Amino acid sequence: MPSENMPSETPDETSRWRCGRCGNLTRFDVVRSRTVHEYWHFSMAGVPDVSEVTVQAETLDKVSCRWCGATDRIEVVRRPDPEALTERPEEVGGP
Repeated sequence: MPSENMPSETPDETSRWRCGRCGNLTRFDVVRSRTVHEYWHFSMAGVPDVSEVTVQAETLDKVSCRWCGATDRIEVVRRPDPEALTERPEEVGGP
């Protein structure tokens, strides 16, 4: 179960994670649990091929900053406009 200080959601096309301790925007270790429904097809030789995967449930268990190790300071923030990245390159990565 996520702690109060850990983000409860994964970033989407309008957001991203940021470490409030060191400012990292690009490197995180993520532990998540998934319940999936899969369609497995086996060849005559017995080799499996998973051709359909449907995620039925997903839980974000832990997010930690790859640079400083913080787990209690990860926050979800808005992504900058793509044009802003050329004007303010400091918003691309971290320290």
